[in-house]
Amino acid sequence: MDNIHPSAIISTNAKLHKNVTIGPFSIVNENVEIGEDTYIGAFCEIGTRNKLCKTDRLVIGNESIIRSHSVLYSGSTFAEKLETGHHVTLRENLLVGSNLRVGSYSDLQGDMQIGDYTRIQSNVHLCKFTKIGNFVFIYQFSVTTNDSTPPSETINPSFIDDFAVLSVGSTILPGITIGKHALVGANSTVTKNVEPYSLVLGSPARKIKDVRLIKSRANSNDMAYPWHKHFKRGLPDLATEI
Repeated sequence: MDNIHPSAIISTNAKLHKNVTIGPFSIVNENVEIGEDTYIGAFCEIGTRNKLCKTDRLVIGNESIIRSHSVLYSGSTFAEKLETGHHVTLRENLLVGSNLRVGSYSDLQGDMQIGDYTRIQSNVHLCKFTKIGNFVFIYQFSVTTNDSTPPSETINPSFIDDFAVLSVGSTILPGITIGKHALVGANSTVTKNVEPYSLVLGSPARKIKDVRLIKSRANSNDMAYPWHKHFKRGLPDLATEI
């Protein structure tokens, strides 16, 4: 328990594996399992419970980093190397693959599935039941929605497929599918499905071209997309080979 700050409150029913660090004034509730070599910063609440949680259990994989003032609800399972910024809220019933990164002040509203190596930048809001594939990039101030006639009880979530990119300020309306390798331009409002490999832009967003026709600004002889053929930072070698 050398890595647990004396002001932290740890339930006797929580399971902490080897080399877990917990910062000042953080709370770890019962039925939480924290993988080895995980760091939890100050003023975090881990395993918050409410009536929407399908289970009281929360599992956080090995080598995760949860920065200060983050709140993780029960009912979720995170594979290894979860990483959050500060003031992140991860609501109940999330099923998440490995290497998810969530930027500061982002809010994932629960009942979601997220694949491996997804990158969610700061100040992003993802509504309940949004489904996200692998190697997806979602940039600052982007939003998904799920209610076509708000407020109502009708839920119509969106799906963001593998390798898709939502640029800064994207808004995805209910029931939309963003296809594999698609690119949504900055400040666009997406009102209909986006085909794979499409660049869409505007409000409402319209298809501009196939992303495979976009040249690199660094070298005009190279193509910018598919991005995973040349962008490698923080990603496994597998990503460039798919």
